[in-house]
Amino acid sequence: MSSGSSRLFINPDLGWRARMAHIVETMREMSVQTDPQQMVQAYAARMREFMRVDRTVSLSRRGLEPPRVRVTRDTKRTEVIDPWKEREKLPVVDGGLLSELIYGDEPRMINDVQVAGDDPGAAYFEGAGSLVAVPHYDKGEALNMVLHMRAERDGYDPETFPELVWLSNLFGRATHNLVLMRELREAYNELDRELAVVSEIQRSLLPTELPRIPGVDLAASYQTSRRAGGDYYDLFELPGEEWGLLIADVSGHGTPAAVVMSILHTIVHSYPGPAMPPDDVLTFVNRKLTGAAGGVGIGGARPAAYATSGTFVTAFYGVYNPARRELRYSSAGHNPPLVRRAGSEGEVRVEQLDKARRLPLGVEAGEQYDEAVVRLPPGDEVVFYTDGITEARNPTGGLFGEKRLEEVVKEEATSAEERVEQILKDVERYAEGRAADDDRTLMVMRVGAE
Repeated sequence: MSSGSSRLFINPDLGWRARMAHIVETMREMSVQTDPQQMVQAYAARMREFMRVDRTVSLSRRGLEPPRVRVTRDTKRTEVIDPWKEREKLPVVDGGLLSELIYGDEPRMINDVQVAGDDPGAAYFEGAGSLVAVPHYDKGEALNMVLHMRAERDGYDPETFPELVWLSNLFGRATHNLVLMRELREAYNELDRELAVVSEIQRSLLPTELPRIPGVDLAASYQTSRRAGGDYYDLFELPGEEWGLLIADVSGHGTPAAVVMSILHTIVHSYPGPAMPPDDVLTFVNRKLTGAAGGVGIGGARPAAYATSGTFVTAFYGVYNPARRELRYSSAGHNPPLVRRAGSEGEVRVEQLDKARRLPLGVEAGEQYDEAVVRLPPGDEVVFYTDGITEARNPTGGLFGEKRLEEVVKEEATSAEERVEQILKDVERYAEGRAADDDRTLMVMRVGAE
């Protein structure tokens, strides 16, 4: 070294093995830190053992205009302040040498510190004979700076100064990354709390319990792939002891789909009069979703089109008459429900309710929906589902598929609840632990003899 051991940044009393051990232990400690404040404090404590420094002052000009500068840390300060959470407690100096150094945007070495008595930051240089100013760059600017000071003059060696700037900036970037990680974690936690509320609201729109329909055994399951989802099912008590059964699936996932699902619930429940017949109900909902319902709103505004940016809704709506064991239905592009029929000799066959199938809701404003009718003798079973069931994937990307679902439906089950459990277990077994990519909704209706 050109200027003797007294001017080294590193404590000259430590041999290279001791320095290496100290560095390794420091890096190990830094690698487990998750909080930027704790990491900076731990690093500073390590460096005080390792470097010959009498005082360290950290500066920031983030969010300030020249010549103002914020003093974020000072080893002479007795109060511990987290600069990322308690910024309002930090002193701000207006001009002077502190401002000159950080706005200079370059490393500086001063081996004979001279500060005027009226300098706004004079107190921070008290007792300093020499210093190095190490800028920490962010997006090309020295938004932060660290001042290392020694009591003696001519206390620093310029030959080792570049490495100090290099290493200090690397640590600064690591700290900044921890700050970003903490902010991201806090934002995620806040978002998760909001999504939990959205999920609660969404689930409150679903039936709290299934109704008792004469001669029918009902069961349902609702699973979202995220906190909130776009699947929806509902049941309506209608005149003449008839019942409406609705299952729907909003395109997309998460909160956007949940919002449209909530809108769908509101539209369905705003149907003028009893929700029947099925084709009229879907036509009404489609006109509302596409903003084609006519009329004007507040201030003469036209009705909003809720299904925008490629959003659409598949839906299947049926009206069941227990006396006639008859289901009238209409479909807006939804997966055809499966009907399990058992023959007199134990033969089982599965049919699809694929008639009266038109475009999904929200696609074409003028779409007119059709109606079909199916008889359901005692022993028949109807499985309503969303595509999260058939499009469940295994680890290799294979789809569960309609054929596999039909095979499960052919198996024996003693109740609607057991059928739901059978299907969900088979889907989970097929997925082999892979998380659901889409919401999964099931509703099973078994027709009895009564």
